[in-house]
Amino acid sequence: MIENRLGALLEAGFTDRLGERDRTLLARRALLRACYEVPSPLFSDSWWYAVPGERYEGLFTALDLHDRFPVTFDEGADVERLPHRPGAVPVFVTPELDGWRLITGNLADVVGVDWDEWMSAVERLSVQCGEAQMFFEDEAGGSNVWVVAEQGRIRRLYACEDDPAWVGEPLPWEDLRVDDEDFDPEYDEAEPNEGTADAITASSHLSVDPTRISAATRIRGHGWLALSAPGVGHKDLGVLVRS
Repeated sequence: MIENRLGALLEAGFTDRLGERDRTLLARRALLRACYEVPSPLFSDSWWYAVPGERYEGLFTALDLHDRFPVTFDEGADVERLPHRPGAVPVFVTPELDGWRLITGNLADVVGVDWDEWMSAVERLSVQCGEAQMFFEDEAGGSNVWVVAEQGRIRRLYACEDDPAWVGEPLPWEDLRVDDEDFDPEYDEAEPNEGTADAITASSHLSVDPTRISAATRIRGHGWLALSAPGVGHKDLGVLVRS
């Protein structure tokens, strides 16, 4: 399924009509293509989630995603550029990468843009999948966020826009400010739990750094595209024909 056919499928709204046989054939096709596919860095979004590969199935419930169908890594990587039916934006769930699945693309439409919506989403994901992580970087706006949640509870959080803030105990891999050789407690100040403050650095320790995905990354299974609304259907196809 080349990209324009994938886009046509989404835009026409036929994903809710795929039967079990269709999905099986698409999954087989995606797995066969994955044998020859070399994953490349993922730059489709500055915001993504990560969940354990073994328990990823719960993410569709946690984020209220529907009508999923199998795709390759390459096909899902440009999810934000794919056409789609109004009100049913696609989200990309990667194949398993070094034991993790990443969730990316159109998350502002699916999750929302408020802080409470972000935290609620990562908490729900951790309930369904056992653990979940959220990462957000906006170099232009100066925002940097990473969150680790387990069983519905935020274990560790770093957020920075103007002033940095930390929640929870430092993780073993974090370089704490107070342990820096140049830190002098007599003259310098630091929060007791002030540690590594970078989403990309955190992702490389916690799960998968999407900017460093390469041929060396262990890839297993196929990816998924899932929609933000169920049963979109293929009504009003005349509009598509005339456009």
